[in-house]
Amino acid sequence: MSTDVGAAGGTETRELLHFVTQETRFAIVANILQHPEQLPSMYELEQLNPSVSDATVYKHVQKLIDIGIVEEAALPDDDRRQGYPWKFYGLTDEGRQFLETHNLLRAEETLQRIYETISDKSEKMIRYENAPRPDR
Repeated sequence: MSTDVGAAGGTETRELLHFVTQETRFAIVANILQHPEQLPSMYELEQLNPSVSDATVYKHVQKLIDIGIVEEAALPDDDRRQGYPWKFYGLTDEGRQFLETHNLLRAEETLQRIYETISDKSEKMIRYENAPRPDR
């Protein structure tokens, strides 16, 4: 799909909505929205989608990046720590605007509350969740 989120109109908008709301991609968008910093690492996204292979999660994140809904944010070299993630994924401003325009952000607070109730997180997941994040 070659439609850019910032330039979508008419038929392209419908295609983009269909693209974003595909089950796995929409789950990833929801995972980003529910994350405490709205900037999860790839590991966190993989752990939050246990029924999907890690390769599939990665592929769909890349597709969301290509379309302009998600962007990668990296910690500066000086802030990186061994054993912690340094690449994170968040919504672009255009992606957030697109989701808001199409009423796909209404459950944002509910998603965050659900995330807070996850009690069976591994030590690694907790460590990654609390890792330093880049300023955006």
